[in-house]
Amino acid sequence: MDPFTLMAFKGMPVRTLPAKVPQIGLIPRYATSDSEMKWFLVPGFNAFHIVNAWEDDHGNIVIIAPNASNMENYFYNVDKTHFFLEKLRINMKTGEIERAVLSERSLEMGSINPIYAGKKSRYVYMAVGEHISKKAGVVKIDLELGCEVASRNYGRDCFGGEVLFVGKDATFGLESDEDDGFVMSYIHNEITNESQFVVMDAKSPSLDVTAVVKLPGRVPYGFHGIFLRERELHKAFRA
Repeated sequence: MDPFTLMAFKGMPVRTLPAKVPQIGLIPRYATSDSEMKWFLVPGFNAFHIVNAWEDDHGNIVIIAPNASNMENYFYNVDKTHFFLEKLRINMKTGEIERAVLSERSLEMGSINPIYAGKKSRYVYMAVGEHISKKAGVVKIDLELGCEVASRNYGRDCFGGEVLFVGKDATFGLESDEDDGFVMSYIHNEITNESQFVVMDAKSPSLDVTAVVKLPGRVPYGFHGIFLRERELHKAFRA
């Protein structure tokens, strides 16, 4: 952080140190002190959003995350930043790290079925597009196959932001299919200046649109959000 740049309002207040090697810190879930933290050097790994992570049957840690190809571009020329979706497997005993690129497309602001957060999951849904906040579509990645299995482009001059997966049934759980639900996003048409809330079928090979709600105003690109069911809203207001 550069406090002088921050106070002067001259560009990004964050600086990169290219000579430094990125590290991932992992701490046991039952740790009693931060001294139990283990650090792993991961050259070239520049992740902002972890899509999911879990411990596999062998005690390895698996991480799914978009990796920025160039951190200097991210802070000083963001439109030239490309994000590769990566899968990392960290051997907690030997420190060895296996890395695999799951997609060459620029993918960010993704989502999974929240029931599988911190557990082994099969599917991730990622916003696709070269611009960091302005996304041209959404793709579904199968982590077992290691490839894209479904996609939807929003159309000419139409862009969205973060995508969100929501289970179909109110009692949705691990006994249901992981991808039995919907993918949602706000989409803005830059020619007509109209915005829509779009709901897509997560199981469909083309992520078919199942509902469209025209919005009275625009939702800016890149904003994060959550989905709350009606009962959860009532509970929140009562609290």
